[in-house]
Amino acid sequence: MIIVTAGAAYLDIDAYAGCIAYAEWLNLSGRPARALSSAPLNESIPADFRQRLKGLDSHVPEGADQFVLVDISNHLHLDPLVDLARVVEVIDHHPGFEAFWDERLGKYADIRPIGAACTQVYERWRDSGLLPKISRDSAQLLAAGILDNTLNFSDQGCTAADRQAYAALAALADLGPEWPEEYFKQCQQQIEAQLPEALLKDLKLLEPSSNLPRRFAQLTLWQGQGLLARQRSLIEQVLGQWGDDWLLNLISLSEGKSYLLTGSPGSAHKLERLLECSALDRVHCLARPILRKELLRKELLRKGLALQAPS
Repeated sequence: MIIVTAGAAYLDIDAYAGCIAYAEWLNLSGRPARALSSAPLNESIPADFRQRLKGLDSHVPEGADQFVLVDISNHLHLDPLVDLARVVEVIDHHPGFEAFWDERLGKYADIRPIGAACTQVYERWRDSGLLPKISRDSAQLLAAGILDNTLNFSDQGCTAADRQAYAALAALADLGPEWPEEYFKQCQQQIEAQLPEALLKDLKLLEPSSNLPRRFAQLTLWQGQGLLARQRSLIEQVLGQWGDDWLLNLISLSEGKSYLLTGSPGSAHKLERLLECSALDRVHCLARPILRKELLRKELLRKGLALQAPS
């Protein structure tokens, strides 16, 4: 039996959908598999999906002798149910651990720059000739994972392969042109219903050496400006409980912007070394959506260039 699973901290829709759809593909390919996780689900998986579509299995079966990892390659943050020595395949789009897995798995470590792990799972279905047999649930889940991880195709990491995968999956699941907006609105409704929990669930603690605000939260919404206006005091209360050196990246997809709210003028100043716009009332408004990982890459690049500069 193969267990398809992901990371330990939480499951977003990319990991959730990828695990479910890949386990289905393995079973159709004649390799018994189940999608399992002990991690909590985040708000990119709407309540409607959890209630209506095929989800994760709830119990670890006896004889789970192999593991496949989806949307995770950091071996230090795997789901606790994983036996590292019995991992037989890794499917991920996050860089950094290619050498670790290449030594162990060779061609069975598919780690490459692409918008979503769900696109990589879709390609398994397509290349095997089994795509016509994919369930509507799995097609819809994979489509949502691609939308979420590419920020509705606005992220710089989005590729032509992601767009092609979404188009094929949307046709198979009969998803109309209005469906992305419906999906993201469901996610936003879920976020707003439990905003403190959503803020803390995706809160990263950065090292002081990062030269960015120490605590970095991120939310992906359909409409961010309204939520910021309505809930700013609550956001500041939740993120400010450990001090004022914090940053919230509020991604607003319908507006095509990111709002970067900081906890103090000092935190706002840290961002001004990376961004080409100044803060207004501690909010930087960027002309396009940006992910936290992109800001972290920008800071690493800036530091690298600074280290190379003559003294």
